[in-house]
Amino acid sequence: MRNHWWWRPGWSVGRRFYTWHLTFEGQGDVHRLAAEYRAALAPLGDVLTPIPDEWLHLTMQGIGFVRDVKEHDVQAIVDAAAARLAAIPAFDLKIGPEVLDPEAVLLHVQPDAPVRAVRDSIRASIGDVLNEVPEKAEGFTPHVSVAYSSSDGPSEPIAQALAGRELSPAQARISSAELIVIHRDNQMYEWEPFATVPLG
Repeated sequence: MRNHWWWRPGWSVGRRFYTWHLTFEGQGDVHRLAAEYRAALAPLGDVLTPIPDEWLHLTMQGIGFVRDVKEHDVQAIVDAAAARLAAIPAFDLKIGPEVLDPEAVLLHVQPDAPVRAVRDSIRASIGDVLNEVPEKAEGFTPHVSVAYSSSDGPSEPIAQALAGRELSPAQARISSAELIVIHRDNQMYEWEPFATVPLG
């Protein structure tokens, strides 16, 4: 495992970033599963940062840092996304089981096709407004993290803490995509909402 909280290029304390996520406010079954993982991983608090319910998310697509993108362009992207996402019906997801990433404990998301359709629509909406769509279209793997690695070290203790546990996957209903203003000042992804765009 390696520490997730190193500062990526462009990031620093105080910087804010426009990005699209799927979030899980009011999704009790997702919160249930996240709590079960937090309990299982609690003995590893010195090497893992568990994610509270309010900050659980499925990362989708960034736009750019707040000081680098004009707010009227961001609003235009929201308007374009509203039209495109209205054509995508709300859908259900199964979240879990876990897989160990070098920087996090991730939960698989199935089916991934509707998630990818939402992301593709968001990317097209960004392309309607900006000259360039940031981030690559390929290499996207839908997932929900439940804990981040906060240090460098072996993965075996984490695997052992989860071994033999039968944690039932969570069911989630996805009916919107959220544009948020995110930061990582406190070794956690925290945000303020900018816009919620409903699916059809």
